[in-house]
Amino acid sequence: VLALFALYGRACMSPNTPDARLAGFMAKYRPEVGALARAALATMRKRLPGAVELVYDNYNALAIGFGPTERSSDAIFSIALSPHWVSLCFLQGAGLSDPHNVLKGSGKVARHVVLQDVATLDKPAVRDLMKLALAQATPLNTAAPRKIVIKSVSAKQRSRRPG
Repeated sequence: VLALFALYGRACMSPNTPDARLAGFMAKYRPEVGALARAALATMRKRLPGAVELVYDNYNALAIGFGPTERSSDAIFSIALSPHWVSLCFLQGAGLSDPHNVLKGSGKVARHVVLQDVATLDKPAVRDLMKLALAQATPLNTAAPRKIVIKSVSAKQRSRRPG
């Protein structure tokens, strides 16, 4: 049993686990951006038990999506890191009622809220939008264990830290 525990413990600490890879992607950003992103990620994990986390380390940004399945099209939210800020993206935000004009963006589908700090996630208008988005989405399996799926890593990337 101890030998199995030792093997399992080493596997969890391996730099190739999804958790370790995600931590490495986030470490590329300025400390304040990384800290805000980690706090936002922890908050989203508490609010969305059972969500599958889809990670995209793309050319322009790092995005961590939250949805009921491994299908990108099912994702409801994402935390997006850019060199200067962190945003909460509502991936079907264009169709949401936003009476407080909290959502930014003009795309045909998604909208976002720039996080000034992690407390932005607790603002009543943001919480209301999250409830509305969840009500319109495929339900999460709240009993499912947390799962991170690294969907893509771009070979070429813009600098994660501004000059």
